[in-house]
Amino acid sequence: MSTITFDTHEFIKELKNAGFSEEQAEIITKLQKTAVASTLEQARHDYDLDNLVTNQSLDSRFRESELKSEVKLAETKSELIRWIISVGLLQTALITALLIKLSAVV
Repeated sequence: MSTITFDTHEFIKELKNAGFSEEQAEIITKLQKTAVASTLEQARHDYDLDNLVTNQSLDSRFRESELKSEVKLAETKSELIRWIISVGLLQTALITALLIKLSAVV
């Protein structure tokens, strides 16, 4: 989140150039800083800015989720290939055993 800076020295200089005394300019600057801080705190509270989800964090979460999905898909694919090979070998063994049994009968 970006930070908003408030140049108090420049603010006091501008007030003094406008005809305010040093003490008046410092008091107005102090009140201005307090008002800005209060407004920002109210906005944080009203809009829950501390828990705001940014596009960057959403992208990061999406990429992380996508990678987890790819890993699960790869694991599932390898498990499926193992099952297919196992079933193929079992079928071959059964057919071979049946052919041997049939050739022994004839």
